[in-house]
Amino acid sequence: MTQEIFSLEGTVALVTGAGGGIGGAIARGLAQAGADVGCVDRDPVAVERCADDIRSYGRRALAVEVDTSDDAGMADAVARVEGELGPLRHAVNSAGINSSSPAELMSMTMWDSVLTTNLKGVFVSCQAEGRAMLAGGGGSIVNIGSVSASIANRGLTQVHYNAAKAGVVHLTTSLALEWARRGIRVNALSPGYTRTPMATHPDVWEHVKAYAEDIPLGRWAEPEEMVGPAVFLLSAASSYCTGSNLVVDGGCICW
Repeated sequence: MTQEIFSLEGTVALVTGAGGGIGGAIARGLAQAGADVGCVDRDPVAVERCADDIRSYGRRALAVEVDTSDDAGMADAVARVEGELGPLRHAVNSAGINSSSPAELMSMTMWDSVLTTNLKGVFVSCQAEGRAMLAGGGGSIVNIGSVSASIANRGLTQVHYNAAKAGVVHLTTSLALEWARRGIRVNALSPGYTRTPMATHPDVWEHVKAYAEDIPLGRWAEPEEMVGPAVFLLSAASSYCTGSNLVVDGGCICW
């Protein structure tokens, strides 16, 4: 019984940002937990690679290239996933970008780019997924937030990223309340410092490589360490959780 409540066997999931570090790890992890997975990303090569890995586990997968901020494109992506894999039951919204600039010098182009992908894109994805789940009898959605929703990262000038992630957490709460009695649970998963290509990019690595010293567990997370929390929030194991923000950060915001 204990293992069964964490199982996603026989269900269909969709993961945005499946071509990236955290999204890719979660998409592969959901397949290993028993789900067939629609992999969504705007990088066609990376998302197809993720889908190929999932097929190698013996699960079905569909790779869809789309910009998650495009409402028509996301509606079509969900329709394609349901058409090929079956009714959508689970979704993880992980697509995101980042950049840096001092606030007083930040261009509106840079601001709009991050907010469009990291906040609007999450809402557009939730809207498309929610419509399918409302029509199909319910489901569960996990939005990837960040510790940056709660803290400003020392040495980084990313007011747009921090604001967007804070928005994702409150968006999650708001959707959870709207859909709670209509069969959809919505929760956030907020990783701490995680060793992804975006986090270790040369533009930021000189600032952030020393962060491990300030994490109680003494190290960065690996993307695969977000899989267990995501499976928990999607599965029956968390059946009484909605509107929650599960922070997975090695204790760093406890200081």
